[in-house]
Amino acid sequence: MEITKGIEIVDLGLFLKDEKILVISDLHIGMEEAYNKQGILIPRFQFPEILKHLDKIFTKVKPKKTVINGDLKHEFGTISSQEWKNTLKLIDYLLEKKQKVILIKGNHDTILEPIVKKRDIKVKDFYNIKDITITHGHKILQDKDLKKVIIIGNEHPAISFESRKTDKYKCFLLGKYKKSKLIVLPSFNFVTIGSDLTKENILSPYLKQNLKNFEVFIAEDKTYKFGKLKDIK
Repeated sequence: MEITKGIEIVDLGLFLKDEKILVISDLHIGMEEAYNKQGILIPRFQFPEILKHLDKIFTKVKPKKTVINGDLKHEFGTISSQEWKNTLKLIDYLLEKKQKVILIKGNHDTILEPIVKKRDIKVKDFYNIKDITITHGHKILQDKDLKKVIIIGNEHPAISFESRKTDKYKCFLLGKYKKSKLIVLPSFNFVTIGSDLTKENILSPYLKQNLKNFEVFIAEDKTYKFGKLKDIK
């Protein structure tokens, strides 16, 4: 399903059809080890799940580049053993798929360069191609750097419904930021669903605005367009 012209939702990612680019965000590799260190017992299941979803995506589309739009790893001030191992495995997986890998710096990526320099990959604050800006979303770029379409992560958007209070669903958002279309990616992270837009505080400064007219797309086995956020009950 196209979320806007030329940009298709594929699983939990976006495929820029003309540019042949896959965009995913907020993998938070190493989250289980971080939780384990806090005494929270979570099995380390996420990395196989990430690869399973990527396998599914690559059977549907054939990108030439993959952009990871921030928060590739989870820990802020250190690099855990799980992050070292699985981040390199993920990059190698993408390179084996003949991808040019582009990494955007997220707020969790304060110490990412020691890992990615082993594969000679640089980390950018944003990536512009044609009329599209890809940036993590935790800080506002200058207007001169923003194109007609902005793609962010950071928020981990999810929604719930009053009639199904125990269920929460990852979602994409489509709205506006100033004069640009704004697309918000769900997290490509399977330890948590995300932040419930109907109940929880907003994180990204791009979303510190009235969101009632933002359109919601839920990505399960199929993509479902749920209308505007103000109408979700």
